[in-house]
Amino acid sequence: MASQNRTTVIVDVLRDAFAPLMRADPAAFRAKYRKMAADPHAFYRGSACLFFHDVTGEKEAWADHGAERIWIHGDLHVENFGTYLNSDGRLVFDINDFDEAYVGHFTWDLQRFAASLALVAWQKALPEDAIRKLIARYVRSYLAQVNHYVASDNDDDFEIRLDRAEGPVLTALVEARSMRRADLLDDMTVLTKGVRRFAEGGGARRLKREERAKVVAAFRAYLDTIPESKRFDRDLFYELRDVVGMSGFGIGSAGLPAYNVLVEGYSQALDNDVVLSMKQANIPALSRFVDTGEVDAYFDHEGHRTVVSQRALQVHTDPLLGHTSIDGVGYVVSEISPYEVDLDWSEINEPEDMRSVVDLLGRATAKIHCASDEDSQQDLVDFDVEAAIAKSLEGRRNEFITWLCDWGIAYAVRVREDHALFVDAFREGQVGIAAT
Repeated sequence: MASQNRTTVIVDVLRDAFAPLMRADPAAFRAKYRKMAADPHAFYRGSACLFFHDVTGEKEAWADHGAERIWIHGDLHVENFGTYLNSDGRLVFDINDFDEAYVGHFTWDLQRFAASLALVAWQKALPEDAIRKLIARYVRSYLAQVNHYVASDNDDDFEIRLDRAEGPVLTALVEARSMRRADLLDDMTVLTKGVRRFAEGGGARRLKREERAKVVAAFRAYLDTIPESKRFDRDLFYELRDVVGMSGFGIGSAGLPAYNVLVEGYSQALDNDVVLSMKQANIPALSRFVDTGEVDAYFDHEGHRTVVSQRALQVHTDPLLGHTSIDGVGYVVSEISPYEVDLDWSEINEPEDMRSVVDLLGRATAKIHCASDEDSQQDLVDFDVEAAIAKSLEGRRNEFITWLCDWGIAYAVRVREDHALFVDAFREGQVGIAAT
């Protein structure tokens, strides 16, 4: 009976979150659910809505003094970390994918990461004691960085760069440094009469006149959302070369309309062209389970919300990050960068290999939380986040670490059970889309 009741919860939450997108693109969602069925962590990545259904329904005594309403990432699992080229031209390893960012408890990011780490470690057959030590190490690193910000006047002085990284993180940065823009362009485009155009296939589709006109108008409107301090010479850099519709995205973006836009870039040299992604912004999973009035009133649409939250959480964002709308629906625009390399967990298998990684990920998590306060370019969160977190945990940090270890391990067990229930429900056609 308990498993039947839980299956009903899983099905109802997924249907509520994804029904419109399932109707719009059944094939994309069938592919999404196939990927989620592959293993418990893939299911966890694709079901942030179920996670927030659970955690927002729990009593939690840790987030207080304002720490219950800070900017959070909203989908902080172990695979949402990687490299990018920041607006200062430095290669940085950091948290990525801010589509689910929202205002909530600081603990929810830590809980989501802890359960994710426990799931990955379980899949690598690590014993529970080793998993507990890894989660504790992550949390201690997070709290140490919060302490640093409490004592510092500067919230953006921590970056994981080539000269500061080690182990698998350094490997990712070195790989990113070896990437070439020309290789990305050659993979996505062809030369026609000396000018680049998008290649056919690979999920790209040519647009009919009316749709193309809407996308071009949206691109023009997007240019005005780039901060003045980050704009390039608009007479050259942003000259539009081509635009195509896109499909075939991963677990998180299934069913969301998207376009690729090719612009002139840094110069008229063909290898300097730039590819932008214009993707419909999603409704953040957390917003389905909390009072959204204050946050919704602050933004024009979900694209606006995604971009403002990313600029709050990530100190040196992509200089091409911006937003626009098509038919009143918000879109996020960002560069498809050749310098993005995700952290590869397939070769991080032993506890000793994981320790230095989780140290850095804990510090990176603290940075996005503490950089998102009154010093960032928004005023929805207008207080010292680090002070609020520190006060919330004053005198009980060890108790908090123990609680989070227990919670992460227990929730990972639930996810493994939920995954099995989901697979059965999907096979039997209960999740809103047929399995075949």
